[in-house]
Amino acid sequence: MRKHIPNIITLANLFSGCIAITMAFKGNFTAVAAWVAVAALFDFLDGVFARWLNAYSDIGKELDSLADVVSFGVAPAAAVFILLRDYALFSALTGPLSEFVPYLAFMIPLFSALRLAKFNVDERQTTSFRGLPTPANGLFWVSLCAGISDMAARNSYIFPLIILLIAVLSWLMISELPMFSLKIKKITWRGCERQWLLAALMITFVLLLGISGISLGILAYIVLSAIPHPANR
Repeated sequence: MRKHIPNIITLANLFSGCIAITMAFKGNFTAVAAWVAVAALFDFLDGVFARWLNAYSDIGKELDSLADVVSFGVAPAAAVFILLRDYALFSALTGPLSEFVPYLAFMIPLFSALRLAKFNVDERQTTSFRGLPTPANGLFWVSLCAGISDMAARNSYIFPLIILLIAVLSWLMISELPMFSLKIKKITWRGCERQWLLAALMITFVLLLGISGISLGILAYIVLSAIPHPANR
């Protein structure tokens, strides 16, 4: 039974992602963000328990990726799809073309799946990442949708911004950009400078902007990763 505990937690991640999808199609973006955040917690805990119980398995590795595709790929894409279909103001598009544009949201799970497949075979990504992690991308999208849904129908600039972000973040997931691990392994500043700085920024953004502040925190994570770090020079 001990070896199955991490897999059960991974399945809880998948279950949370499925609920998030149903919330997306109800237009409840706040609930989507909440359930994806719960999925992210389970995604973190399955690794913790796998290490604690020494219960690693090939099935667990594959199951984790399958769950992540749903929770951090399909669920965020469903939210973006509904946002573009029902909430976004298409000032520059008329006629039947506007009906097809929301389907661009499903580039998110396509690139998420590609990202996860690359991660599974890339031995360099044991203590850090190459490209934007799928959970970070998923959290960005659900928090953004929750934050801008009320203004999306009144601001024409939101539509092209979302399309641009889909393209940029999808590319970042499969890019070779070195990105630091979000795990804080010690409480001292030295050696964990970027992790502590990101934690401070994330807390500040959330306190100032609410749930949409998470999306700014993810952008800060990308920027901090892009800045050369002395340890990597």
